[in-house]
Amino acid sequence: MKKQITVIALCAMLLALCVSAEAQQPTRVPRIGHLNAPSLSALAYRTEAFRKGLGQIGRIEGKNILIEWRSAEGKLDRLPELAAELVRLKVEIIVSTGPTVTRAAKEATSTIPIVMAFDPNPVGNGFVSSLARPGGNITGLSSLAPEISGKQLELLKELVPTLSRIAVFGTTTVPGSMQAFKALESAAGAFGVKLQFLDILARRDIESAFREANKGRAGAALVLTSAVLANHRPEIADLAIKSRLAVMYFRSEFVEDGGLIAYGVSVTDLDRRAATYVDKILRGAKPAGLPVEQPMKFEFIVNLKAAKQIGLTIPPNVLARADRVIR
Repeated sequence: MKKQITVIALCAMLLALCVSAEAQQPTRVPRIGHLNAPSLSALAYRTEAFRKGLGQIGRIEGKNILIEWRSAEGKLDRLPELAAELVRLKVEIIVSTGPTVTRAAKEATSTIPIVMAFDPNPVGNGFVSSLARPGGNITGLSSLAPEISGKQLELLKELVPTLSRIAVFGTTTVPGSMQAFKALESAAGAFGVKLQFLDILARRDIESAFREANKGRAGAALVLTSAVLANHRPEIADLAIKSRLAVMYFRSEFVEDGGLIAYGVSVTDLDRRAATYVDKILRGAKPAGLPVEQPMKFEFIVNLKAAKQIGLTIPPNVLARADRVIR
């Protein structure tokens, strides 16, 4: 009997030790990759929105989630190398911040889930089979909103009633840029304006693009989605003022850096919502079955200081519609 009691006691002790050891095992912290084309400083507003989105669902960087931040610093040819590096690190998810970035991530892996923070045309770009059922390892958010082009042209026409020619700054190597230009072309006829596309592939092209716009007698300009342009916001805003050109931007950050006006999808809202995809996938959801969501929030920002610098008066009815006015 004593022997049986001793054996039982030893078993109980061993079981308690095992349970204690398991309880002391540190919880594995998931690690994700965040891949960007522009510099992280240029994207600070977006990375902060992503962190905020994670925080809202209880995931705090450095505490219960690790993030490998990678940036091509505006050099798009570095993206494949950076994507491959994240794959070698065996991150559990790659978050991509634009179509060029998503392309690099897609070519680097067909197994690691990829969350698009935004893409103007995920189906057309070949990233998903459909918005409702992506069908592969990629899902996320679409910035597809065809009505934006007409709204941007309408606002420029209200700012410059005599407007007949618009210079369009874009980057031919960025799929979203060219898709946006095609949408502008479709809408331009209704507003009686002609478009002059100016390709900006590197920083050196920015100043010459403004010269070409002036030569083409553009009465205004419109800046399309581009990592190159996003990397040089203050310089572009300064050249617009020196050229006394009314420029419409695709994101509010250009206006905060001295630009005149911006109307478009709230990219920071998309970045915040991308965090929910990360959370769902970490909890076991498969990208193939997570529908791609479309934009829900749009922003219209006006900078009165910039308007004064180029000698432009913003009509009261335009100001009344602005979400934010910088004075």
